[in-house]
Amino acid sequence: MVLKELSALASPLNDQQIDQLQQATSELSSQQMAWISGYFWGLSQTQPTAQPQAESHSIAAVASQPVGKLTIIYASQTGNAKGLAETLHAEADAAGIHAEVFSAGDYKGKNLAKATHLIIIASTHGEGEAPDDAIELHEFLQSKKAPNLSHLKYAVIGLGDSSYEFFCQTAKDFDSYLNKLGAESVLERLDCDVDYEAQAAQWRASALEIVQQTLSTGEAEVVQLPVGQSQASVSQYTKQNPYDAALLSSQKITGRNSGKDVRHIEIDLEGSGLTYQPGDALGVWYDNDPALAARVIAQVGLTEKTQVDVDGVSLVLLEALTKHYEITNANPQLVTQYASLSGSKKLEKLLSDKDKLRAYAGNTQVLDVLAEKKTKLTAEQLQGLLRRLTPRLYSIASSQQEVGEEVHLTVGVVEYQQGEETRQGGASSFLSHRLEEGENVRVFVEANKHFKLPENDDTSIIMVGPGTGIAPFRAFVQERENREASGKSWLFFGDRTFTEDFLYQVEWQKYLKAGVIDQLDVAFSRDQAEKVYVQHRLLEQGAKVWQWLQEGAHIYVCGDANQMAKDVHLALLTIIEHHGQQSREQAEQYLTELRKSQRYQKDVY
Repeated sequence: MVLKELSALASPLNDQQIDQLQQATSELSSQQMAWISGYFWGLSQTQPTAQPQAESHSIAAVASQPVGKLTIIYASQTGNAKGLAETLHAEADAAGIHAEVFSAGDYKGKNLAKATHLIIIASTHGEGEAPDDAIELHEFLQSKKAPNLSHLKYAVIGLGDSSYEFFCQTAKDFDSYLNKLGAESVLERLDCDVDYEAQAAQWRASALEIVQQTLSTGEAEVVQLPVGQSQASVSQYTKQNPYDAALLSSQKITGRNSGKDVRHIEIDLEGSGLTYQPGDALGVWYDNDPALAARVIAQVGLTEKTQVDVDGVSLVLLEALTKHYEITNANPQLVTQYASLSGSKKLEKLLSDKDKLRAYAGNTQVLDVLAEKKTKLTAEQLQGLLRRLTPRLYSIASSQQEVGEEVHLTVGVVEYQQGEETRQGGASSFLSHRLEEGENVRVFVEANKHFKLPENDDTSIIMVGPGTGIAPFRAFVQERENREASGKSWLFFGDRTFTEDFLYQVEWQKYLKAGVIDQLDVAFSRDQAEKVYVQHRLLEQGAKVWQWLQEGAHIYVCGDANQMAKDVHLALLTIIEHHGQQSREQAEQYLTELRKSQRYQKDVY
């Protein structure tokens, strides 16, 4: 109907064209519509006015092409920045802009001296660190070797999550470094939060318009992109177009008396054509609990049947909150906005301390933020508070060589008490409690080239994966067994208790007995008076860990980023200092070099 109404205005389209356009876009998501808008803008910049066929051929033969070139560099840990870079590359191509796209790890910093136009798309890893593939470029731009870049026009876009302290830090770093080297920023940096597609599409359109305006033009030339720079073929099933897969099973793998509910999930991919490698993640789109959505609606004085607009479609509010908005996890922006709307003294006090604000938002669900001071909101105000629903990414816990057209996950159900009530996570409770076997779940594969087994099967590996961090290592070991890898494997696993929380215990014992893994060290924190964690087991085995590293072993860490990964990192530094007889600075550099060479890889969350 929106297109029909627009046709009444001074439109360059006739009614038939509008009908065709409406039919073509009727089933597209908001993210797909945002991408299409940028793509069509690009086409509009290069399409000539309709001419007779012979004349248009003549015009094409003498059309001038840009002499300058757009360089697109992405720094990506999980693949979002890469996907955005490839979209930008396609839009640039449609706009007639000569562009090349590179992973930061494949781009030599000295080549910036020859570049004319640059766009960097950067995610942030860990505690404000550059992604693994961007470490060298990140360091180069800070070094004395970095060239003067006064000739370079650039723009930077960051991807991140504002719930974290170092939000989009890598993008901020690149922006700062380029500016200090004299480069000219032609568009204000955009720091994107988790729901970034529409905002990023508008930024890309603006960036390409500026690039096109500032590129010089000359005689026509045929541009041959370097081998490997063409857009790679990808599965038809993506984040924007997920596959409807059937749930095969959901089995609790923690004991009856465990304080945790951890599920082994098996999903059917038969006929999808989806493939994955150990280390990749599975994206899961989920529906919120309708009962929770109803409570959120009631909390702000609205009714479930209130009509709201979501991407140009009219929905009742209950359906909108169930399928389109994040109503479990809070975030600092929601707390800040609701403090203003409600006048809550408690929330207003939090705003003056960023650390306390992040801690509160990270440990409080949306419903409980709204309950701090009961306040009536309009439907539009409620929509403005809530982030759009985004898929959850789970480390894949299976090797396709082992399970064929299936994919396995290890899912810890988020569940805790809030007063007398139980709070649950959105995706984990959907997979474990609300989705029945045989019912469908929308999924896609998110490749992760920064968490991969060594190409050489003779290489030894050390795996540190407490709790559900064990998931990718189950895939690693299955893959190594199927490939008959000769390299040694060493697993460190930890959890609360041996009897209730030893995930996949029977499998690990089988692999150990068969020699598929050479050593297994476990840490069960509550089985003795003094708590013991995986970092303590690493320190106990420090001499052997150092020996394996010196012999070329790769080390992998998966699990909690807030505490475990930091403690493991410190343990490794201590091992290198003590057993390698190095200073702390030398130990830090040793681990940095391991990261650069992809011998120290982390998948933390």
